[in-house]
Amino acid sequence: MSAFLFTMLAALVAGLGARDQMLVASLAARRGAGIGLLVAALTVAVLSAGIAGWAGGLVAPQLTPRARTFLVAMALGLAAFEMLVLRPRRAAAEPTESLGALAVVLLAHELTDAARLLVFAIAAASAVPAFALAGGMAGCGASIVIGWSAGDMLLRLPLVWLRAGLGVVLALVALYLVV
Repeated sequence: MSAFLFTMLAALVAGLGARDQMLVASLAARRGAGIGLLVAALTVAVLSAGIAGWAGGLVAPQLTPRARTFLVAMALGLAAFEMLVLRPRRAAAEPTESLGALAVVLLAHELTDAARLLVFAIAAASAVPAFALAGGMAGCGASIVIGWSAGDMLLRLPLVWLRAGLGVVLALVALYLVV
């Protein structure tokens, strides 16, 4: 049960100010917070978190404890890199109103973002990866709901500094695991 809570909180915190959340927030602010936008974004967020948790649970039993620790450290390092380097861009003018196109863009953002890397790492390190998978799905979904409901207010917050601080913390944890 602790894997569920830990993964949910990690995914929620890592998702604050992330590219997917900011894209949903900007679309909700510009087009209105329609239910179609929420359903499409939430479906993709839960699906991508599920894929990350499943992959972590699939890989973990095949590794020795030292290799598993190194894998978790690599995932944390990549998550730190993503939080420190990749910043959400201002939303460009959308050429279409297609929720399918939005889903494809969100999936591309989410498969390699910090929240999903953390879900992968915790599922790989967890004794019960299914709990980490479920927690990641809940945390990533909550992050999207926050972006959808907060809209323009979220766009005005200085979340870049929060993400940079969290990126440094993740990098230090990854370094600690390797050394």
